[in-house]
Amino acid sequence: MDVSQLIEKAAGWLLTSGLQIALILLLMLIAVKLTGVVANKIFNLYKGHNDSVESQKRTDTVSNLIRNAVNIIIFAVAFMMILQELGINIGPIIAAAGVVGVAVGFGAQKLVEDIISGFFIFLEDQIRVGDVVEIGGKSGLVEKVTLRMVILRDLAGNVHFVRNGEIDTVTNMTKEYSRYVFDIGVSYQEDIDQVIDLVKQVDRDLRADSNYKEDILEPIEILGLDEFADSALIIKARTKTKPIKQWGVAREFNKRLKKVFDQHGIEIPFPHRTLFIGKQKSEHRASIDLNVNQLQETAG
Repeated sequence: MDVSQLIEKAAGWLLTSGLQIALILLLMLIAVKLTGVVANKIFNLYKGHNDSVESQKRTDTVSNLIRNAVNIIIFAVAFMMILQELGINIGPIIAAAGVVGVAVGFGAQKLVEDIISGFFIFLEDQIRVGDVVEIGGKSGLVEKVTLRMVILRDLAGNVHFVRNGEIDTVTNMTKEYSRYVFDIGVSYQEDIDQVIDLVKQVDRDLRADSNYKEDILEPIEILGLDEFADSALIIKARTKTKPIKQWGVAREFNKRLKKVFDQHGIEIPFPHRTLFIGKQKSEHRASIDLNVNQLQETAG
């Protein structure tokens, strides 16, 4: 076969099968693009009717899963059509794929486990895009959820890829609402009732602030005197906020509480010890008050 015949044959193939393969690829790209546009419009319409944060998180997660599943189907169909245009009989390939699939299934047990676990995570609405969770020993903001893995980004910007099959316990810190628990330590000499009143005052002022009132769902809940610690009395309280807003609210609350304590002379204690003179058991033991300034003068 000379060169002219090769060129003629190649041209004939390009005008028949080549054009059809190009058309299949073009239709595949259009289908993928169209799927994304339609999905975005449908889910944006749903978001418009359900403006809650929880509904939007679930919608984003569902839309990503559906788009990925549809795209896989489109690619698989296009691949089979291209094989047919290349003159490859796909019947034996499909039959062989079934046999190979069984064999691969035994060797890909972890992959199957990941997919099954991911399906139930999705079905039970345990994790959504935008949640802050702790799973598999890692914690962070959920950026993507698939049937195989969950992708997290922590506070330092590190990205963690956690296989669904490794997830035994899911701790979701931002589902429906969030809480922040305060352990407020004050000196033993302080009036507990006065301290509680000041804590409530700071909470009222914070909830009246236009920058925070939309994020705080309820007045602060004072659980009471929780512990007699080594150096402090621990008052436990908690606040309820919108999802993922608890840390920002807590930081501002702590800053304002410190200023109010300073204004009223409330001592936030530091670790200290009481020293006793070592004597016989029968003798009286008296405590010693050590003055730091006196010690420094003596040392000097």
